[in-house]
Amino acid sequence: MNRVHKDSGGIRCPCCALCILDWGKEMFENFGHQIFKNIIEHDWWKLYLKGAGVTIVMALIAVLIGICLGSLVAIIKVKVRKNRLLRPLEFLCDVYITIVRGTPVVLQVLVCFLIVFAAAPVKYNILIAGLAFGINSGAYVSEIIRAGILAVDIGQTEAGRSLGLTDNQTMSRIVFPQAIKNILPALGNEFIVLVKETAVAGYMAVEDLTKVAVLIQSRTYSAMVPLLTSALLYLCMVLLMTWGLRKFERRLARNE
Repeated sequence: MNRVHKDSGGIRCPCCALCILDWGKEMFENFGHQIFKNIIEHDWWKLYLKGAGVTIVMALIAVLIGICLGSLVAIIKVKVRKNRLLRPLEFLCDVYITIVRGTPVVLQVLVCFLIVFAAAPVKYNILIAGLAFGINSGAYVSEIIRAGILAVDIGQTEAGRSLGLTDNQTMSRIVFPQAIKNILPALGNEFIVLVKETAVAGYMAVEDLTKVAVLIQSRTYSAMVPLLTSALLYLCMVLLMTWGLRKFERRLARNE
């Protein structure tokens, strides 16, 4: 290895396998010290936990708003076939879906922070971010739910009406529960993506998990451990959500 370095004028060749191994050794030889410096020293671990909590709160707010808004839009778009009075609402829903799906989520978050809620106090930043992500998620959730409703056999609706149920009762008690069961994997995937999308909230000084990693990196001048720690926490949250969704699917299958 020394001969290679000497022949190259003391500069390591990026294509040399020995040099790559040497570089990797140098990177990880002080890994324990880097962990102490970026996690334990100055109680940085508390910031990671705080950032994870902020991410979870934002995601929960966004999920609730996304489900409510998406369900409302989906039901309107389905019912417009039988009720022409809903045509104006269908037009508004189409505009909403087109704008949200046609623009980047980071721009939507910036619009919420810098235009719509520009005068809001800083303490409401998490709520505003959750609202922005919820509005974004609602457009995608609405199409998923609409597809699930349309996939339910029309005979289910006719059976409900023959039992004397109203349109709304048939939708809420018969059609909608079956649609949710069918689209649960797609909804779960959307919510997992939503948790990871909240990482852009750091643009507006929301101290989420990604923002905390960048903040600690700026203090310790070490990027590997903060970023890997945040990535590991994101992975844990996603794995926990995946486990919960699988349990819920099994329970639904057992009830069926």
